[in-house]
Amino acid sequence: MAAPNLFLVYVSDVERATAFYRELFEIEPVMVTPRYVPFEVAPGVTFALWSGGRADASAPRTSEVGLLVPREQGAVDDVFEAWSAKGATVVEPPHDDVFGRTFVIADPDGNLIRVAPFD
Repeated sequence: MAAPNLFLVYVSDVERATAFYRELFEIEPVMVTPRYVPFEVAPGVTFALWSGGRADASAPRTSEVGLLVPREQGAVDDVFEAWSAKGATVVEPPHDDVFGRTFVIADPDGNLIRVAPFD
């Protein structure tokens, strides 16, 4: 069975979003076009930014980008400190939840990015 291998995030300004994700995740895009910028995050898996085709830019966000980190003491807080130093917009500061320590930031378009430990 096929598994999802493209994760698309709608953005209003692809240049601004590319700079944000490039710095946040410390990765380089595979290519850059005026409205679509893909990043290969694992072999055959693409995380992409897309500034075209969204019917309603004011629609509420209904998903999150996630970064799972090792289940080690301080791992989530270390990422929070690093991203805070980069000026990340904090939506939920670090806290303990049913699945472990977590926090949420937002990209310039309000898309949510959650950091949590591996299950």
